[in-house]
Amino acid sequence: MKNYLLILTGLLFFSTTAPALEKTDPAQGDKVHQRMQQLVPFSVDQTLETFTKTVHGGIQHLVAKSADDTKQIKLIQTHMLRITKQLRKGDFSMTERVHGADMPGLAQLKKAETDDIRFEYKALPNGAQIHYSTEYPELVQALHEWFDAQKIEHGNVEIPEHSQHHSTPAD
Repeated sequence: MKNYLLILTGLLFFSTTAPALEKTDPAQGDKVHQRMQQLVPFSVDQTLETFTKTVHGGIQHLVAKSADDTKQIKLIQTHMLRITKQLRKGDFSMTERVHGADMPGLAQLKKAETDDIRFEYKALPNGAQIHYSTEYPELVQALHEWFDAQKIEHGNVEIPEHSQHHSTPAD
């Protein structure tokens, strides 16, 4: 009986969130792109960004389109390290400036205590990643909502070499 309820709950959750993953209108994506370009040191057009949900949160990748573009890679790494430091302090102001204060999941994430969510920065050969993780189900849910909104507004780019090692949400 417990398994039946878990399966039913899971199906209900995924069936109600699937429509939310639809693409936003192209004008909204353009506005996000423009705001982001004004706030970041790298060329947005020369990068790919993806948000992959995991069991305990998710992983954000930001990489240069060209592995030879060492200038962009360094700018990406500097930016992502700065963002990680801000997030560790509970500062989600960059997200608010790019996406607005009413972004799904954001209010809950901002209420979290400083140690409730872990933000781990990692430099990659072609950019950087931030691994978001928590043991609190309500914050995992908030991270997933926030990642879904990011995917919609950033265009849900696929980065093949990164999605392979995150093919199952086990992290």
